[in-house]
Amino acid sequence: MTYNFDPDKWYDDELFIIDTKFKQGKMDPKAYDRAVAELDRQLADMWRRLDGTYQVGKD
Repeated sequence: MTYNFDPDKWYDDELFIIDTKFKQGKMDPKAYDRAVAELDRQLADMWRRLDGTYQVGKD
């Protein structure tokens, strides 16, 4: 099975949603900043989990 999840694409999509809510007035600047900070944290956590999980053996 291949795993084709792209964390950067996920981030861009989620940031677009946050930006749209902010531009529509559904989110104040403080809520926007918190949402972006949380998104950044989630991305960093995701990369930590994905980094180095696949290794090819020496055989």
